[in-house]
Amino acid sequence: METKGKYVIAVDSFKGCLTSAEAAGAVSRALNESLGGVETECIPMSDGGEGMLEAFTAAVGGSMEKACVHDQMMRRRTASYGIAPDGTAVIETAEACGLTLVAEEERNPMRATTYGVGELVAAAVRRGCRKFIIGLGGSGTSDAGIGMLRALTDKLAPRGGTIDDALKGGLGQCRFTLACDVDNPLLGADGAAAVFARQKGATAEMLPQLERRAERFARASALHFGFDRAALPGAGAAGGLGYAFMQYLAAETRPGADLLLDLCGFDGMLAGATAVITGEGRADRQTLMGKLPLRVMRRAKRHGLPTWLLAGRIDDKDELKEAGFDKVISITPEGMNIAEAMKKDVAGKNIRATIALTLRS
Repeated sequence: METKGKYVIAVDSFKGCLTSAEAAGAVSRALNESLGGVETECIPMSDGGEGMLEAFTAAVGGSMEKACVHDQMMRRRTASYGIAPDGTAVIETAEACGLTLVAEEERNPMRATTYGVGELVAAAVRRGCRKFIIGLGGSGTSDAGIGMLRALTDKLAPRGGTIDDALKGGLGQCRFTLACDVDNPLLGADGAAAVFARQKGATAEMLPQLERRAERFARASALHFGFDRAALPGAGAAGGLGYAFMQYLAAETRPGADLLLDLCGFDGMLAGATAVITGEGRADRQTLMGKLPLRVMRRAKRHGLPTWLLAGRIDDKDELKEAGFDKVISITPEGMNIAEAMKKDVAGKNIRATIALTLRS
């Protein structure tokens, strides 16, 4: 049986089931129920997708603000963004153009716009923010960021002005870091339209149209600036929104998980720890392609700490263990159907039962 000690818990959300905080809380309660009085450090996690705003804002000790924006169908909505004590703004693009904001039958990436993302950025600029962390996950758009740039022009340039005029003002003083965990370029077989547009509602007929639109925009942008960032890793993120940030706003990309782990001082929390517990809804060989649990495990290994990986479903278990996870554990009892396992209360109970069983083994 495991001895008492300190456990660092950095669990991603179990999508559609538990938030990162809820999953980590269930793990912490299970540890205390089994061991009694154990010390736990729970870190809300996100790689730039779902839950990014709350996790990153908490990590920088920030507060939430509201802004009136438009969603991808240009319907008004109230969106949130974070502001850190040093004035850094934290923006989750899905707050303005998230796939879940539009019913499946309404999804149309030929119409969907990132205009609301530009409105969020403009609201933060007007509040005096000059540093930005932008999470690119979960978008329902494929407009290469054209809508965002239009909103920045409308909100920050003089009437009748251009994006260049907006850049001459406060926008040009801003520095942007993109929390991004895909390395797709804007165009081509691995680009925004080819890889991501179908899940956003694109038909087979739309795909070449989206590609041509992005290609024309990138060509015109390259002629305007004298350089072209369309091929950079991450340019195809969020339907090409990554490209617009890179090309027009000189944004830099960082893996979202690493960025968050640095912001919250994760490595310092490992001092004196017994083990690190991480997890996600489904773990398989894709976890080893740079996803959050892998990045947590690698940092733990540098400190000589064992890492447990919890997931609702486990595939490729041998590969996960070979990669360095010490324990790879499915929380779902054998034979339980997915609909039942996805219920919030059931998932919480399954986590607690799994931790108790693991500690006894």
